[in-house]
Amino acid sequence: MNMTRPPRPWSELPAEQARSVVGVLTDIDDTLTTEGHITPEAMAALLALRHAHLPVIAITGRPMGWSEPFARSWPLDAIVAENGAVALFRDGDTLQVEYAQDPATREHNARRLHEVAQRVLREVPGATCSQDSPGRVTDIAIDHSEFARLSPSQVEQVVRVMQQEGMNATVSSIHINGWFGEHTKLTGARWIVQRLLGRALDDDTARWVYVGDSTNDQLMFGHFPLSVGVANLMHFAAQLHTWPTYITRGERGHGFAEVAHALVNSRAG
Repeated sequence: MNMTRPPRPWSELPAEQARSVVGVLTDIDDTLTTEGHITPEAMAALLALRHAHLPVIAITGRPMGWSEPFARSWPLDAIVAENGAVALFRDGDTLQVEYAQDPATREHNARRLHEVAQRVLREVPGATCSQDSPGRVTDIAIDHSEFARLSPSQVEQVVRVMQQEGMNATVSSIHINGWFGEHTKLTGARWIVQRLLGRALDDDTARWVYVGDSTNDQLMFGHFPLSVGVANLMHFAAQLHTWPTYITRGERGHGFAEVAHALVNSRAG
């Protein structure tokens, strides 16, 4: 796995490795989407992967409520939201929602989440909760680049407050997320692959592709040998300690389409 070396161009992926891939895990914001919307090119890439019988599972820090319409309408096998805490997937015409934490734990944490959010807003000038906060069940999110702007020092201050309160804290391309619990993007990926496909993700680690764009994808970059950063990952180069193995030429949805095309084309022959 590539921990410190700059990534290689995605175009250098060996054909035999592309053919060996059994599924794709992907971030959403600034990986599938461009300026908050999924582009026709990225949507076509998802459809092409589906037609190639490659499952695609999105793993995101976005909330359950925000993810619900996309879990219904996008050609994804599932969305794991809130950094591994909530899984949404279709069962026929019904959307199923399952949680990594039991109801008592979620209820207990709800008060603590509110208290930490209020502390952040008091102590960090300019801090605001993300506009998707009403849809959140298991975490809090502070906006730093979606509709508000926080400086790097303000972002660090938010992370510090969350960690002082015993939270896990990660920084995506748009939000600072904080939560109580042991779940992560990786545990969420393991959970949903077992739940939907009936197999252990860790048995096939080298045959799953992970695609991301930001510092909060580093856990996944370090775990998956076939990890890919879309080109806008380079905006965070100074903050990265774990690089993906590969990087695309295109940014955001264009970069994701590059990933999909290589995998689909490897099966065409």
